[in-house]
Amino acid sequence: MSERVESPDGDDADHAHSVLQTERAKRFAKVDDLRGGGTEPYPYRFDRTHTLAELRSAFGELEPGTETEQRVSVAGRAMLIREQGKLIFATLKDRDGEIQLFVSRAVIGDDAFAGFADLDLGDWVGAHGTVMTTRKGELSVKVDGFELLSKAVRPMPDKWKGLTDVDTRFRQRYADLIVNDDARRTFRVRHEMISSFRRTLAEMSFIEVETPVLHVEAGGAHARPFTTHHNALDMTMYLRIALELHLKRLIVGGMERVYEIGRVFRNEGLSPRHNPEFTMMELYQAYGDYSEVMNITEELVRRAALDCLGTTVVDINGTECDLADPWPRHRMIDLVSEGTGVDVHPSMPIDALRALAASHGSKVEVHWTAGKLIDELFEATVEQSLIRPTFVTGHPVDISPLARRDRNDPYLTERFELFVGTRELANGYSELNDPREQRLRFEEEQLSKEQGNLEAGTVDEDYLRALEYGMPPTGGLGIGMDRLAMLLAGVTSIREVILFPTLRPEQS
Repeated sequence: MSERVESPDGDDADHAHSVLQTERAKRFAKVDDLRGGGTEPYPYRFDRTHTLAELRSAFGELEPGTETEQRVSVAGRAMLIREQGKLIFATLKDRDGEIQLFVSRAVIGDDAFAGFADLDLGDWVGAHGTVMTTRKGELSVKVDGFELLSKAVRPMPDKWKGLTDVDTRFRQRYADLIVNDDARRTFRVRHEMISSFRRTLAEMSFIEVETPVLHVEAGGAHARPFTTHHNALDMTMYLRIALELHLKRLIVGGMERVYEIGRVFRNEGLSPRHNPEFTMMELYQAYGDYSEVMNITEELVRRAALDCLGTTVVDINGTECDLADPWPRHRMIDLVSEGTGVDVHPSMPIDALRALAASHGSKVEVHWTAGKLIDELFEATVEQSLIRPTFVTGHPVDISPLARRDRNDPYLTERFELFVGTRELANGYSELNDPREQRLRFEEEQLSKEQGNLEAGTVDEDYLRALEYGMPPTGGLGIGMDRLAMLLAGVTSIREVILFPTLRPEQS
């Protein structure tokens, strides 16, 4: 039985590599020996009767020292193999649980016993036998036959130390998931969160749809797109930066309530909050506005917390927060005014805003509008204080090209962003549905792009054509599913909730 090989550690890297190569060679030799003896170390299938969780559910109440006549076939990865004379105790692990294999030489015979003892940690094993409990009450399968299902020729990371290098954890997620219970829990939370969204939206009569990933125009958000080329059509195309514009075309078409959960792509840097490809949920509801969409946002997040965690109470940056409490709503200009001590509004002189931004350490670009400067001031003076869920509303028009003007203030929009734990989690608004005003907004975006703003949008003529057919009053919402998963799983890096995050090239 082979020992685990621990992860390389600084000056011991060369030695660890040598040990790894030696261990791999031994295991490859076992593969050859098995095939030489007529055993295929990578069989095609195995028919199990129970998952390990099902086994525990069915037999978890057995008294210590009980032997049953219930035959089962189980499968999983061998995580621990301990030989004690004529007995072997092994821990078998599948996706949802663990079980002990009780292997007796007297039951399976000398040859099979020796074959089981020659298994390595990490091997996939199928076992047949009867259900029992040991004298100490450990639920077990008393093995009377087994099959090697896949030979692991590379040793597992150390069970206790795991993968000590964070970059290696994300780069070799397959190894991370083998030994890291927290990683598996995180992705279980993510799965339950997305399933919860689908259930809740179905109850609200939303229809799930799929829209194109390749776009002719990169619109729906302020972001730099990834560019590609369609050979057959000989045209430049963009990976979508948002789901918005195609979903609103469906509202024009009369679908009334639609949503999509899908990958979007933004050609930006890497950080604990940013990955170039990430998952968005966007929904659009005819006949509603941004106030109704805020209510939907609260319901989606609260239900997801209950479904994932069994509670609406979460820890946010060390602060216990009950998501069932009402979420406050504050206008962006009011929060900035409070943060700076100066009343701000997009109608004020641009030079005054530039000076105020500079006095608070914000970068100031000559082509920035009043709204952009207020947004920068918000980031500098307010954002880091928003720990509990807070709706920030009333964004300036010039930074909200797809949002409808506020019915009481033409300089602002009926838009909101949801901040939790200093992170923006959601963005929504009363949708702009006047085609002439939308054209003017697009043209302003195009001008900004031509002046050097690489994140600005362009004029999407097909979307404008759709609006000319008439879009009813509509409320829209986008939620960053990765950031919400971070909140519910209690992790601080977006890489923890993306199975295969984007990484810099591996150094040889």
